[in-house]
Amino acid sequence: MKCALILGTRPQIIKSAPIIHAASKCSEMQIDIIHTGQHYDYEMSKRFFDEMNLPEPVTNLGVGSGSHGWQTGEMVMRIERCLQSLKPDTVIVPGDTNSTLAGALVAVKMHLKVAHVEAGARSYDMRMPEEINRRLTDHCSDLLFAVTENCAKNLKNEGITTNWIYQTGDTMYDAFLQHLPYVNTDDILEKIGLKGQEYAVLTIHRPENTDSHENLTNIVEAMMSLDELKIVFPVHPRTRNKLSEAGLLKKLEKNRNIVLIPPAKYHEMLKLTKHARLIFTDSGGLQKEAFWLCTSCLTLRENTEWTETLELSANVLVRAKKDEITKKAREILSQEGNAQKNRTINPFGDGKASEKILRILVNREKLNKS
Repeated sequence: MKCALILGTRPQIIKSAPIIHAASKCSEMQIDIIHTGQHYDYEMSKRFFDEMNLPEPVTNLGVGSGSHGWQTGEMVMRIERCLQSLKPDTVIVPGDTNSTLAGALVAVKMHLKVAHVEAGARSYDMRMPEEINRRLTDHCSDLLFAVTENCAKNLKNEGITTNWIYQTGDTMYDAFLQHLPYVNTDDILEKIGLKGQEYAVLTIHRPENTDSHENLTNIVEAMMSLDELKIVFPVHPRTRNKLSEAGLLKKLEKNRNIVLIPPAKYHEMLKLTKHARLIFTDSGGLQKEAFWLCTSCLTLRENTEWTETLELSANVLVRAKKDEITKKAREILSQEGNAQKNRTINPFGDGKASEKILRILVNREKLNKS
């Protein structure tokens, strides 16, 4: 069975890595990686291939940055040419990025099977580009690999045929378990001169925060006012540009409480998350990683696709308002110890999602050819 796996961003690399590694041990499966170039700088892409020990993509389409419409359109044209050459049986699209949607659209137009990894996640906020991407992708996919019971339920409620839906668990959790042993040996804390539990971590990259001067200013001012602990801020390249344009970057650089670092490697980010008192983020992936590492999380959004973390009291939604952020952060910081350490429920699977996905793909292909 020949598959093309389309990715273009750091989270997609992480959640695809266990699938790629499992396929390399499967005699019935060949996976060709197509990189769209959505994350086009080395720090956000190439070094994650190296860190996850992945083979080079068969091609990097080099699309780069641009508006959502332009970027998606460029990907569609370039992916089509690539798939015409590769002639896969199935196209695998992980996540909810523009690369995900472009890959799914091209594949379905070429009458190729589409398999969506991480299907059914919903924030029910159509202002989010990711929500549009995941809904459209789900409704043109042949195989939908849902992370949780809630994700599978979302798909069924939207009228998607139930025999196309498989609740497999989360391939990001597979990756997390596979790389957890490396976290203790990482030296990121020594590099930045900090000890565990004396800092919080901040990440922001979503347009709802970075493209809003008000939101961005509120988040920055909240971080600078939380002088109870250091704030480690791995700065996404696009976020850095937005901070600079808003006149906020110099303020952060001058503040002794803020530790600005380049985008963190996967193991570095896990280490930072594991030993932090608190996570501030608008990232879906980091919400889950904080959950698995039993670190309290404040999500700087009005909603989340990972409602399971809210239901288990491991994550709190807080709007990008200075007073709301600081009030909730201080409530958590005032708690004795870390209440999350006692949590035992994990709705994201057993760490074998990738094996299940490959088994389903191979078996479905055998049925199609029989």
